[in-house]
Amino acid sequence: MVRIGYALSSEEHRPGDLVRHARLAEEAGFSFALISDHFHPWIDAQGQSPFVWSVIGAIAEATSNLELGTGVTCPTIRIHPAIIAQAAATAGAMMEGRFFLGVGTGENLNEHILGDRWPDWDVRARMLREAVQVIRELWNGEVASFEGEFYTVENARLYTLPEHRVPIHVAASGPRAASLAGEIGDGFIGTSPEKDVIEAFEAGRRGTRPRYGQLTVCWGRDEKAARKTAHLMWPTAAIPGEAGQELPNPAHFEQLAKIVTEDMIAERIVCGPDIDRHVERIQAYVDAGYDHVYIHQVGPDQEGFLEAYARDVLPRFAPATRARRSEQGAA
Repeated sequence: MVRIGYALSSEEHRPGDLVRHARLAEEAGFSFALISDHFHPWIDAQGQSPFVWSVIGAIAEATSNLELGTGVTCPTIRIHPAIIAQAAATAGAMMEGRFFLGVGTGENLNEHILGDRWPDWDVRARMLREAVQVIRELWNGEVASFEGEFYTVENARLYTLPEHRVPIHVAASGPRAASLAGEIGDGFIGTSPEKDVIEAFEAGRRGTRPRYGQLTVCWGRDEKAARKTAHLMWPTAAIPGEAGQELPNPAHFEQLAKIVTEDMIAERIVCGPDIDRHVERIQAYVDAGYDHVYIHQVGPDQEGFLEAYARDVLPRFAPATRARRSEQGAA
């Protein structure tokens, strides 16, 4: 049965609020969450972008059962993969058995900030493959040296490791990237219900690996107001093509977002209180082959969203969730 999770949007919320939202999501019955790892928000209206590894440490202490992953970290340019290896190992030690590292080839928006050249996808794919190799090598817990095409590690050893190795799930948005994810990943992260992408991930490998799909919604009691919120806060949902990977600054996304209308956003993001529409979108991911679907609620009303989903959505996909919560309440 599909598991329903929650997206912690670092672009929209301050770090203390993200920690509180994670705790509320756990209490509401969400079994897992992914937290975005950005240096910049997409547009200034979103307004935030805290350092994700500090927030993860706080969430580790604020929750007890919620599984958490980065959604996603780029371990290639802005931060050396050896440092990501240490950060993820520490998070795994703090959240034993309930943390995973989500990785991807990144966006120019976040990765250009130190003056590095933004390479084309073929180069970024090779960088990601090598970065994952570095991370896994360091997770062996032995002194390691590495000399690759992109990265050098010299006599490095990680002393703090979790008891069980942290899974690495790889994000992809098309068949070519999904094929790479299938080669190097312990799981898959996607943002659209496309069956061919899942098939590309699974090709050539035996066994079932987890597949996480992100769905963006704007739940609200008033559909008209929810549409306005989605259009104000997340116009990038309707920006097509590779702009999301190539534009370097929030100002550029804002310029491009001027062509996005409210109706365009309403076609891409489920807005309003109609639970059947929310469930229908989730089911599209399930039908495409995802076994985990995590929901990104746009805007400030996270509490209302969590309450509505706990009451009306989670029981449709995992009826036992409500029963367990009722038993815990009675106890």
